[in-house]
Amino acid sequence: MLLAVVALGVSACAASGRSAEDDVYQRGEASYYADTFDGRPTASSEPYDPTALTAAHRRLPFGTRVRVRRTDTPDAPTVVVRITDRGPFAHGRVIDLSKAAARSLNMIGDGVAAVQLEIVERPASASDEDFSTGGGGW
Repeated sequence: MLLAVVALGVSACAASGRSAEDDVYQRGEASYYADTFDGRPTASSEPYDPTALTAAHRRLPFGTRVRVRRTDTPDAPTVVVRITDRGPFAHGRVIDLSKAAARSLNMIGDGVAAVQLEIVERPASASDEDFSTGGGGW
C-alpha cells in the first residue's frame, strides 16, 4: 500500500512537471529575534511573542504561512511560521524567526542557519505580485 502511495506521488509530480524544488520560494540564512523584543509591537502591530511560531520577512504579506526548512544539517528540521513583521535587514538573511521557531530548527546555539522557504498558505487579500521574488535578489 505504501509503495502504491509513493508511486502515485512520484507519477503525479512527473505528470505535472513539478518537483519538490519547484516549491522553494527563497533560499538564504535565517536568524532569530533577541529576547529584548519580547512584547514589542511588530510591523503588523501584533506584539512579538517569543513562544509563537512567527517571523519577519522583507516582502511577504502579513499572515502568509511559510515552511522554513533548515538545509545545513542532515536531519533537515522544518517549522511553519506566520509572517507578522518586516526584516531582517542583515545581508544574506531572508527571514527572522521567533525564538520558538528557531528552537524548532535547532538553531539557538548557532544563531544563524541556512534555510529554504516554501509558501504554505497565502492570505486571501494577497495577489500573486506580492509573492514575486523579483529574480531572487534579496
